[in-house]
Amino acid sequence: MSTSLPEQTSPPGDPLDRLPLRERKKLRTRRAIQEHALRLFLDQGYDATTVEQVAAAAEVSPSTVFRYFPTKEDLVVTDEYDPVMTEFFRSQPADLTPLEALRATFRQVFPYLDAQDRATMVARTRMMLEVPALRARMIDSMRSGTLGVVAELVGERTGRAPDDRRVQAFAWAVMGVLQAAMYAWLDSDATLDLAALVDANLEFLAEGLPL
Repeated sequence: MSTSLPEQTSPPGDPLDRLPLRERKKLRTRRAIQEHALRLFLDQGYDATTVEQVAAAAEVSPSTVFRYFPTKEDLVVTDEYDPVMTEFFRSQPADLTPLEALRATFRQVFPYLDAQDRATMVARTRMMLEVPALRARMIDSMRSGTLGVVAELVGERTGRAPDDRRVQAFAWAVMGVLQAAMYAWLDSDATLDLAALVDANLEFLAEGLPL
């Protein structure tokens, strides 16, 4: 497999610029390691690539790779979007409902991701769907990662605990419509507007999923 990814940059307007300096440095290091890993996975195949090769390409030690990515699978599954989403969500006006705040957040974040990370997002998602170990890790990561972030943010905005039954149901519903948008985007070979798909699905959820 010889598909290549474009060089990733951090242009003006990078959402990471809104994070604290220490968090930005950590995320940019993680981004660089992951970029090298994805290039090797695409060139050599996931199973044929070792963490040691990723470390050598990124010019870091294997222990540094594992500091940022506890497992090899995390080199594909992990992304930097949860802390960025958290920063944008918390900046939304207090009078917005959780769904309105999420829609506003994604409207701000997705255009950047679509412009800068389209090839990376497609490559990562396709690998997660095609490699059994990655599919399993993706499900675990979704539950312990983005789902938990959504529940925490919704809990903050509504004054409920993140493990509140209704908060959890809301978070799972959000994850469901996000995944539906992602699959539709992939099925179109990433030609559709991902931000518009996500927004339409969240709007449908806000309407109560009428059919």
